[in-house]
Amino acid sequence: MAYKTIEDTIGNTPLVQLVRLPDDEIRRRNNIILGKLEGNNPAGSVKDRPALSMIKHAQARGRIKPGDTLIEATSGNTGIALAMAAAIRGYKMVLIMPEDLSVERRQSMAAYGAQIILTPVKGGMEYARDLAGQMERDGRGVILDQFANPDNPLAHYETTGPELWRDTEGRITHFVSAMGTTGTIMGVSQFLKEKNPEIQIVGAEPAEGSRIPGIRKWPEAYLPKIFDRARVDRTEQVSQSDSEIMARRMAAEEGIFCGISSGGACQIALRLAHEVENATIVFVVCDRGDRYLSTGVFPA
Repeated sequence: MAYKTIEDTIGNTPLVQLVRLPDDEIRRRNNIILGKLEGNNPAGSVKDRPALSMIKHAQARGRIKPGDTLIEATSGNTGIALAMAAAIRGYKMVLIMPEDLSVERRQSMAAYGAQIILTPVKGGMEYARDLAGQMERDGRGVILDQFANPDNPLAHYETTGPELWRDTEGRITHFVSAMGTTGTIMGVSQFLKEKNPEIQIVGAEPAEGSRIPGIRKWPEAYLPKIFDRARVDRTEQVSQSDSEIMARRMAAEEGIFCGISSGGACQIALRLAHEVENATIVFVVCDRGDRYLSTGVFPA
């Protein structure tokens, strides 16, 4: 008998309807809001999909082999997912990240055996990415580069998009996603637009002054190379405060314990639901809330 491995449990995450957060106006407009529970992946986030995809395809092409050292600059979830995928496939993993990210994330990476290099907060992810590039040039490992690697959005074109189309039976009208590396929104957009060009793709960006893990607005020089503006119909800004409040409400009112970027995406989905009618709006619940307990977002 053939049993599943941990790799086989990545993807096919639940798609669930919000019951209590939609108000009377949303119900009057006959709109349905659905959350894609990516925290149900084995390493706890949507990033499990591209992490395995990038390692698997690089190995198939002969660019890397088990025992090699991989390097990646990460804001957290990709690092945890890569650490898991590296452990599964027999690679050493070096992760570079700003020092202000939650202790739960750092400990999760270490649990999978990754080496962690912390960089100054003021340098942000841009500094972390520059350091990763220098380490690769020094011959200290291979960068998979989630920001430029086409195997990142490919994972969502091959899996996430088809799952949304299947599970809504083609009824999806709007897709809302946080934009970090932009891999999720790029891959899902490509697939859904091929199925129905009328589906609206909405990207979540941070409001001025907000620092939301998983939602970024990049300086032009650091814009991910995988990003194609034509694949996003509109962007909506969301504040850190509103994202955190919505994350708490999702847990307390829907029983969905999720991270801050998921709260931001939900806030935008609810906003859209006050504008349209007869819509099926899907947003990505990127990860689980237990990854943020030390940040104070969920006070006891």
